[in-house]
Amino acid sequence: MRVVICGAGQVGFGIAERLAAEQNEVSVIDTSPQLVQAIRDTLDVRGFVGHGAHPNVLAQAGAEGADMLIAVTLFDEVNMVACQVAHSLFNIPTKIARIRAQSYLEPRWADLFSGEHLPIDVVISPEIEVGEMVLRRLALPGAVDTVLFAEGAVAVVGILCEEDCPVVDTPLSQLTGLFPDLEAVVVGIVRDERLFVPHSNDVMLVGDLVYVVVAKEQVRRTLAIFGHEEQEAARVIIAGGGNIGLFLAERLEARDSRTKVKIIENSRERAVAIAERLKRTVVLHGSALDRGMLEEADIADADTLVALTNNDEVNVLACMMGKKLGARLTMALVNNRTYPAFTRTLGINAIINPRSVTVSKVLQYVRRGRIRGVHSVQNGQAEVIEAEALETSELVGRSLRDLDLPDGIRIGAVYREGRMIVPTGDTEIAARDRVILFVTADQVRQVEQMFRVSLEFF
Repeated sequence: MRVVICGAGQVGFGIAERLAAEQNEVSVIDTSPQLVQAIRDTLDVRGFVGHGAHPNVLAQAGAEGADMLIAVTLFDEVNMVACQVAHSLFNIPTKIARIRAQSYLEPRWADLFSGEHLPIDVVISPEIEVGEMVLRRLALPGAVDTVLFAEGAVAVVGILCEEDCPVVDTPLSQLTGLFPDLEAVVVGIVRDERLFVPHSNDVMLVGDLVYVVVAKEQVRRTLAIFGHEEQEAARVIIAGGGNIGLFLAERLEARDSRTKVKIIENSRERAVAIAERLKRTVVLHGSALDRGMLEEADIADADTLVALTNNDEVNVLACMMGKKLGARLTMALVNNRTYPAFTRTLGINAIINPRSVTVSKVLQYVRRGRIRGVHSVQNGQAEVIEAEALETSELVGRSLRDLDLPDGIRIGAVYREGRMIVPTGDTEIAARDRVILFVTADQVRQVEQMFRVSLEFF
């Protein structure tokens, strides 16, 4: 696949890194010579210094034969115009744009990005994607990671096995016997920063991060089985009143009137502006690194502190202080890819990575075959993929036992006619089934091949 990426920042770099590693032809455009040089030096991609919406720069980057344009510069308007130029002059089939300003995304302007106006095939809003992720984690505080598939019927949950986890040292094959009516499958384990797909005789150890595919209605029970019975957050403090913080507060106000929300915002002008938009949220002007300010926000009584400023270090330090002062759980927005490896040792319960969220969204449209959803885990070490099986797929009509799947692939669930099926060796995939798989990075191509659209289908 030939892909042109406009923007060589953290998101553009992350997308280019994933696509180049999979032997796609990638060209990256940015106005910063330093960023372009850094991406040339680090990745097997072509880099071009210039404006991502200018036709001559796009032409130089190979737009004429490109299959996809991904516009993730810092400016919404540049991203939108780049997609328009890609459509009008180069006829690029798929155009993806990051749009951050929420005014463009209001439902009443939904027709703006149609083919007749601004021809953008996929609009990605990091603020909304990250905000929705935080909402899921607030609802399920025992989970390190939560994402929904199959129209919300199937959840993939990351769970940390702590000292009091009742199922550590238990072979996975015995879990079914212990909990026969539990619709859950352990599909991945991260141990000492190494990710692997477990076999039935493997056991979970204290300190493991375990990925479980589970029916949505059984997520809370599954967390309890792993020793996590934390209650949904009712008192939330948000550090940072930017776009994500404001979106989160608005959604919490709309979702549950019992949730008490407070925002700490360092800019007085911004604090006044968001206070006028929010109805029940208390907005405090000050620094989230000020102990007095945290105490004024009643940090000792907080269920969760969510640090969402635009500074990674402030977010990490605010969470450390918040935990020290009595916050039950903490979440930090972190862009720096090297930080998550050690934040757990600092007492931070969950890391929110906007780059990972955006990359996951893009990969859904890069993947070949009938791919319905993608979630990247552990900095791209693996992916959770939802794929639709067509009549011509090699999976259809064969039992899972006979498929002889590679070690790096595990099927966690089959979604058929509105219900989740826990797969066994005797399960047969039928045409139109949605299959949720946990796949290590080196096996992604194999999964694409399994769900490819054959000419026979047409």
